Amino acid sequence: MLIGIDQEGGRVQRLRSGRGFAETPAAAELCPGGPSTQDSAQGPAPNVAPALAAGQAVGATLAAAGINLDFAPVADVNVNPANPVIGGLGRSFSSDPKEVAACAGAFARGLKSRGVLTAAKHFPGHGSSTTDSHLGFTDVTATWTEAELIPFGELTRQDLADMVMTAHVFDARLDPNYPATLSRAVIDGILRGRLGFAGVVVTDDLQMRAVAGRYGLKESVRLIVNAGADVLLIGNNLDFDPNIAEKTLDALMALVAEGQVSPERIRQSCARILKLKTKLAPPRSPAAAQ
Repeated sequence: MLIGIDQEGGRVQRLRSGRGFAETPAAAELCPGGPSTQDSAQGPAPNVAPALAAGQAVGATLAAAGINLDFAPVADVNVNPANPVIGGLGRSFSSDPKEVAACAGAFARGLKSRGVLTAAKHFPGHGSSTTDSHLGFTDVTATWTEAELIPFGELTRQDLADMVMTAHVFDARLDPNYPATLSRAVIDGILRGRLGFAGVVVTDDLQMRAVAGRYGLKESVRLIVNAGADVLLIGNNLDFDPNIAEKTLDALMALVAEGQVSPERIRQSCARILKLKTKLAPPRSPAAAQ
């Protein structure tokens, strides 16, 4: 079973010191601009040691708690420091996309060294937004740039993103109709086609107002699955519903029965998820744990 958590560091870590867990600094504190001991051909490389150490520490904490998937690292570029959900919370490693790629990659390597899977987020980039997609429609048409794809491309190229999490951001230049989570042009076209990501795509929380405030459950499931996403993430915090899992599955089954989602599309996602699970260490037997 995949057991996931948001444990980025800083403001976003669900396991806190008040409950006896070690905390780590925010991403903004983990990617100093100074050179590392080894420079790249393009000039001084960022010092990734703090990000690597933080990833290792988080990975060790999660592994000890039986958690095998971290919805991290944040690969958003700090385009807008006042961004209420990214830059303003210190969740981005840097305003330089190459530094983000290097430090997010180091954090991911740290997690993976402890047997914890990674989920790079929030594709195609949430760092330039001026509003919070938790609260409503988030339009980045005037602010998003191609440079925000660089970290995701590097993490994909280096096989450091076991999953990629989509953002509920809308960019009319990428898709004139739908935000990224619901967009086939963004998921299948850019992420899979252009960047070559063949792994599992997970959505951000579908109860966030950028989706839930504009689309019904069945309609959002239809669009998301057909766009190419594999895992539907529902936090069940913003609008608690004890039956949300059953309702979502019923909606998906109805869409298949009605011919609005093909069985092949379901099989594709199933195959990606099963392949991802082969990366997990086999569970220890009770005898081995004693």
